[in-house]
Amino acid sequence: MLKQQLSFKLSQKLSPQQIQLMKLIQLPTQAFEQRIKQELEENPALEDGKETSEDEYDDEFGNDEYEDDYNDDSDTDINVDEYLSDDEIPSYRLQANNYSADDEDRQVPFASGTSFSQYLKSQLSTFRLTETEKEVADFLIGSVDESGYIRRSIQDIVDDLAFTQNVYTDEATVEKV
Repeated sequence: MLKQQLSFKLSQKLSPQQIQLMKLIQLPTQAFEQRIKQELEENPALEDGKETSEDEYDDEFGNDEYEDDYNDDSDTDINVDEYLSDDEIPSYRLQANNYSADDEDRQVPFASGTSFSQYLKSQLSTFRLTETEKEVADFLIGSVDESGYIRRSIQDIVDDLAFTQNVYTDEATVEKV
């Protein structure tokens, strides 16, 4: 009997250069420098990257004005941590470049309407009320439920004003406000 089977296998094979690089990266700094010196001594085709004489440059061009720029040591200093850090993501990977210059910036507008209690408080400023009446009116606005009614008795409101707001008033004042 014949069977068909589909299987996936993922494998990673490292080249000899990658293996050598991994070994070099794992070395401490001092051992890394010694390994570089050893490779430079064994292989005459390799160069250390430093210019050996400044006179060859001066003789070839015949002027010394480029000497300061040419011998700048800050350009030759290499920070190994910058090259070995995997924590940082390059900025070009964080940006999407698939937008056309013709694309317009579309933003969804949102409405920030005023709530019913905010509307009532804004209307409250149009009336001439005493300080006590303003505090009673603020409390009453806060007592309005979502359907727009005050469902508590006037006596309960008078008691709550006395206990929570320290506003002592009577039922007639609350009824008036």
